[in-house]
Amino acid sequence: MKIRLLETGSADAFTNMSIDEVLMESKEPVLRLYSWNPPAVSIGYFQNLDEEVDVAACRKLGVDTIRRQTGGGAVFHDKELTYSFISREYPQNILESYKWICSAVIEGLRTLSFEAQFAPLNDIVIGGKKISGNAQTRRNGVLLQHGTILLEVDVDKMFAILKVPNEKMKGKLISDVKARVTGLGVSFDAASGAMKKGFEKSMSAELVPSQLTEGEKEKAKKLSQEKYKSEKWLHRV
Repeated sequence: MKIRLLETGSADAFTNMSIDEVLMESKEPVLRLYSWNPPAVSIGYFQNLDEEVDVAACRKLGVDTIRRQTGGGAVFHDKELTYSFISREYPQNILESYKWICSAVIEGLRTLSFEAQFAPLNDIVIGGKKISGNAQTRRNGVLLQHGTILLEVDVDKMFAILKVPNEKMKGKLISDVKARVTGLGVSFDAASGAMKKGFEKSMSAELVPSQLTEGEKEKAKKLSQEKYKSEKWLHRV
């Protein structure tokens, strides 16, 4: 099995989500590794932005807001490695497909001497603490799964921009998240190298380094402007 490898560095939220969507047109499996600059909050496809995110606080702190094409909850993207994996061949069962791809992430973490476990439906934990959340979409026979590998966690900043159902419970929620979520404490490059090793070993694959084509760049630029930056997409619910 050969997997096209794209290391696209850091980009804004609109570019990142546009590239992911464009790569779903690929005929071959793709592994993409990237980060976010500036930081961003992404909401799941079915969520309501104003219910989940303090948009004014995001503007004040220089944090982008964007809707993903995948499901799941609101995620604050800051000091992390994000991966995307796209494939036309995958287990049809949702749980099995998550397990299949998350196993590669877990294998990568093992190369850094972390013993991680898959926590169904779509999380990865180390010592009982969440280190990675993952989300999927399927379209025209193509699976996209992307997920975060947390390097550092700033829970206070996270709750400065994410809304909570009950403000009186905010302090307890912050304490709970600090107890349940952790970062690897390694560099982006170390995590990136580990993910490459993990996908190669877990999927018995050869990673083939590649670049975005000019056509892919143009499509992503257009999607960024016309879809992901649009109020229509952002407030679709």
